[in-house]
Amino acid sequence: MELRTLSYFLAVAREGSILGAANTLHLTQPNLSRQMKELELEVGKQLFIRSNRNITLTEDGILLRKRADEILTLVKKTESELAKREEAVSGEVYIGSGEFDSFHYFSTAAKHLTEKHPDICFHIYSGNSMEILERLEAGLLDFGLLIEPVDVNQYDFLYQPAAESCGVIMRKDDPLAQKDAICPEDLRGLPLIMPRQFMEYGFLTRWIGEMPEKLNIIATTDLPYNATIMVADGMGYSICIDFDLFTGTSDSKLCFRPFKPGLNAGVYIVWKKYQPFSKAAQAFLEQLKEDMA
Repeated sequence: MELRTLSYFLAVAREGSILGAANTLHLTQPNLSRQMKELELEVGKQLFIRSNRNITLTEDGILLRKRADEILTLVKKTESELAKREEAVSGEVYIGSGEFDSFHYFSTAAKHLTEKHPDICFHIYSGNSMEILERLEAGLLDFGLLIEPVDVNQYDFLYQPAAESCGVIMRKDDPLAQKDAICPEDLRGLPLIMPRQFMEYGFLTRWIGEMPEKLNIIATTDLPYNATIMVADGMGYSICIDFDLFTGTSDSKLCFRPFKPGLNAGVYIVWKKYQPFSKAAQAFLEQLKEDMA
């Protein structure tokens, strides 16, 4: 079983079709299809369930995908460890992120990596999920840190479930601040400042039980800082994730109250499939995986 064949197999598993994987690998569809059939003959198992439009993995295919990923990861790690020690890793890493606590994933990995390779420089772009994905597609970013709801199916990613707690930022002198948590009925009729991203994919709908257009939404935002200014000025209540930077100081006018029942937003670290990384970006990805293991 050749490493190249395993790499091709993983590409087919990721793309969900022979044609999509062939285009990505710059192979002809008949050539790749033949190699996958030969792989099935070699292992003596059916690996794919084929249909007119796509393919899915059998249970044996799922097992091989896991093992193939482990094998190729170990090969890459071994090659890296055998590289010349005097070959220093340097360069630039470009990161896009929203403003939330989970940026610690990036900052912690960056700290650990620069301790090993001090000549690496990081460039941070702050924006909403749409802007970050657009810059990823344009090749302007190596990685993006995105919070749910977001569609990341066309990207490679690391996922950290239930990383951020959703709730409401309000003034400390507001009557609602006396509550430990906020229920859906507490928000009905109140002036709400809503992240545009929360209005997509039915994310908030499943918690509040109503479509966003039925709520009293007086403003929408992309990043949380301006929303907190509006709340501090008494304009309304900001639906957001918990972020101590805005509410954690003793002199802050604001406080955060979580939703009840709780609603958590998972975090994705994404990058383009088959991204040709620089040495610095590749080292950063490996550091991220190590820190999140």
